[in-house]
Amino acid sequence: MTQRRTFLTLAGAAVAGALRPSMAWAKDFPVKPIRFVVPLAAGGSADLLARLVGQHLSEQWGQPVVVEMKPGGGTIIGSNLVAQAPADGYTILFSANSLVINAKLRSNLPYNGLKAFEPVALMVTSPQVLVVNPASPWLTLGDWLQAARAQPGQRSLASLGPATTQHIAAEMLQHSTAVHLNYVPYSGGTQAVNALLGGHVDSVLCNLAEASSHIEAGHLRPLAVTSPERLGTLTQVPTIAESGYPGFEASAWFGVSAPAGTPQTVITRLAQGIGAAMSDPKLKHQLLAHDLQPEFLGPADFAGHIARSYLRYSAIIDAANITAG
Repeated sequence: MTQRRTFLTLAGAAVAGALRPSMAWAKDFPVKPIRFVVPLAAGGSADLLARLVGQHLSEQWGQPVVVEMKPGGGTIIGSNLVAQAPADGYTILFSANSLVINAKLRSNLPYNGLKAFEPVALMVTSPQVLVVNPASPWLTLGDWLQAARAQPGQRSLASLGPATTQHIAAEMLQHSTAVHLNYVPYSGGTQAVNALLGGHVDSVLCNLAEASSHIEAGHLRPLAVTSPERLGTLTQVPTIAESGYPGFEASAWFGVSAPAGTPQTVITRLAQGIGAAMSDPKLKHQLLAHDLQPEFLGPADFAGHIARSYLRYSAIIDAANITAG
């Protein structure tokens, strides 16, 4: 009995000793620089957001948050880098709609779709706007839809594509409003807007950030926004939902994920830091000035958001027969 008691005591001490450094490590996180991998090209909204949030986290924690731009492969290259990284919270992913789009469309990913990542936090949404040339006769979404129905497949809608957030939103729009448009894909939202300004296409569905300066200058006419509610910067522009298509919503979203298996204590610590950053009035002002809508969700709610996005996108991808290209 004495020997058994001694063994149990020693075993308990060994387990406690093994757990204690781990618990202390998680509590003290971070103790070294964090890599914030952005799988998109430099110079866009993602770059800006990552650097603003990264700077705020650095100031909170006293550790550098190094933003690394790793574009390529439709965000797969950067995502794979994070998926293969140690699950310790020191390499995190700037995740967006492409996370669920790739999981649906690409069966040969070098990582396991959505299961390769732990949701940490949603940071912002980026609504889209439907715009036309101000010289056109369409003053409202209803006018534009009436013209599209009168000439099925003849009215052009330009956007980013294929198999992008904007492309899927364009298909959602056609499905919800029962119109058939001539979808014209461009390599970027800016290129699509330039095509509209040049009179080469009838309309464009793009991120608000890509059209806002032209709207302010009167060079583009906004007909509707894809957000659930009207935007503070475009209060006069109705949503598609309130224009007769309730429930319509199609926005880009940007969040943070970590490699699968990252301890929940570390996930919580990361989420708390991001939440503090997103509640900072100065940062909110900076984001809104670039047409990014702060919308923080913690790990559980962000996981639900990703799951709903996957189901909604899957339905549209299947209905429109969208392929990865």
